[in-house]
Amino acid sequence: MATYLVTGGSGFIGSNFILRLLRERPDARVINLDKLTYAGNPANLRDIEGDERYRFVHGDICDAHLVKDLVQDADYVVHFAAESHVDRSLMEPGSFIQTDVFGTYTLLEAARQTRRLRRVLHISTDEVYGEVLPEDTPSVETDPFNPRSPYSASKAGGEMQCRAYIETYGLPIIVARPANNVGPRQHIEKFVPLCTTNALNDQPIPIYGDGQQVRDRLFVEDHCEALDLLLHEGEPGEAYNIGADNQRPNLEVAELILDLLEKPRSLIRFVEDRTGHDRGYFLDSAKIHGLGWAPKHNFQQTIERTVKWYLQNRWWWEEVRDERFAEYYEQQYGKRLAEATTYPSGKIAN
Repeated sequence: MATYLVTGGSGFIGSNFILRLLRERPDARVINLDKLTYAGNPANLRDIEGDERYRFVHGDICDAHLVKDLVQDADYVVHFAAESHVDRSLMEPGSFIQTDVFGTYTLLEAARQTRRLRRVLHISTDEVYGEVLPEDTPSVETDPFNPRSPYSASKAGGEMQCRAYIETYGLPIIVARPANNVGPRQHIEKFVPLCTTNALNDQPIPIYGDGQQVRDRLFVEDHCEALDLLLHEGEPGEAYNIGADNQRPNLEVAELILDLLEKPRSLIRFVEDRTGHDRGYFLDSAKIHGLGWAPKHNFQQTIERTVKWYLQNRWWWEEVRDERFAEYYEQQYGKRLAEATTYPSGKIAN
């Protein structure tokens, strides 16, 4: 059997990846290292708690001794552990540097001290490229980084650590740069689940600025399939974009969610935009297509399946809408919603 160390495996993408790995690879044994911050949810993996191939370790990616011990038992490492929400990075950038940069360094230091490790898959983001508009040429893997938020800068910093350890120590690292993921088990702070759960509660849906910021929505199951492929068949030392070509403005996404739930579009509120808000990201994914991967879900299917999951799993997200989330939500949106512009007014908050 092969042992996979998955960092941040109780989070959104990590948990979906572990479920796929154990489902598709009977010879896989998984060690899940997760700190269980607000975004790590043990309920994400409750279906495999009794699986003898699965082991959970409660710990911090920055704990060098713990990480070293776990890496020594691993054939593969898949590194999801990160602070990942742009809004929160504007509130507390230090935690993003600590986890996304120093945590990655800690993992790489452990990786270079073992001979057993076959490959490391580092999960980055399309946001390292910075703002890319529809009229621009889509980003390719050799493009320079231009991050504009503390989040994207921390992810770029972590990835540059990977590049250094590839060049200096010859570590077999593969880097994934995915588009915006959506799907089951995503924390409700993120745009699609926030719109969905607010709508289900008949609460206002905050839309930054004019709502014309464009994002490519990649269904998480398609993403996990791509990651599985890269981990086993990708070229060490290389980075791969993972896009779905599902680019749509945020406002259009919110309107579709409301329509699917048969809720009025009047729930939409245009609120003051966040600073440094990138207007778009566009990826050229030809490189991973060359390995035989292509997304299976178009935009409509991606949003429909995601909304259906939240509709059917109210127990999951109601537990997440706890006091901690209420405090964050008030800090991020309280004043903005009080000063919001209603839909479909032509006046947009700046």
